[in-house]
Amino acid sequence: MDMNKARILLYAIDSGSLTKTAAAFDYTPSGISHMMASLEAEVGFPLLIRTKRGVSPTENARRLLPVIRSLFEWDDYLRQSISEINGLAQGTLRIGTYASIADQWLPKVLARFHGDYPNIRIELHEGGRQEIEDELLEHRADLGFYSYRPGIRHQWVPLGTDPVVVAVPPGHRLAAKAAVRLRELAEETWIVPASGADADIRKLLKEENARPRQQLSARQDSSALRMVEQGMGVFLTNRLTAAGSERALKLLPLNPPMERTLGMAIPIENRKIPAVSKFAAYAAELLQSN
Repeated sequence: MDMNKARILLYAIDSGSLTKTAAAFDYTPSGISHMMASLEAEVGFPLLIRTKRGVSPTENARRLLPVIRSLFEWDDYLRQSISEINGLAQGTLRIGTYASIADQWLPKVLARFHGDYPNIRIELHEGGRQEIEDELLEHRADLGFYSYRPGIRHQWVPLGTDPVVVAVPPGHRLAAKAAVRLRELAEETWIVPASGADADIRKLLKEENARPRQQLSARQDSSALRMVEQGMGVFLTNRLTAAGSERALKLLPLNPPMERTLGMAIPIENRKIPAVSKFAAYAAELLQSN
């Protein structure tokens, strides 16, 4: 299989669009279509399902994806290793991360790393815990930053803890308290992301058998925090997610305290990739010290 065609196939599947793929690789859409048809003829079966909404992989293509991604992963490893020997680190580093970690923790790591290795291209993929796990398992991310759960399949490097807090307006009946119990929120209106509460918070509520009386939804955590500012309800979240909103809101810890452990997950097979090992070392040095 032609590696350039395979790389374009992966981009088309990940983006879901031949038009975006053409723009990314400086081809015409018809040129990309012809290339994909040529690749399908080479392998002997269809690889893409084409609809008005875009493209998606066929079942046979899905079977090939982990192998193709592994090929590029090792190709990148080879190129990085050669660059290491020559003293010029190059390659691409793909990082799956919580948005809160990308916003609050990673900028200083990225700045230091980029300053030392400007030729390494960095891609940040923000998402929930399951999305990041899927990206690691499917070789779409080289390492991930998210919360710990028992049974994790990768090398785990703890970086810090993130307490659960309740965001309330300054004039709220609970605002003067030093901490609150979950049962004190039973009659409150809770604001949750539209796709459902954060996975860590959802797990906490299940363990505590806590069920909000009423819910409002917001598409993003930032929108939920703005709704709290307007007195529409309370928002159970983590301190890292709510960072920066302390001037407009009261962030109350829970009693008893609850927290999640945040860290870095590195697939075992990626530990020897130069860019991964170097970035992991930078992250551990800069984040564990804080």
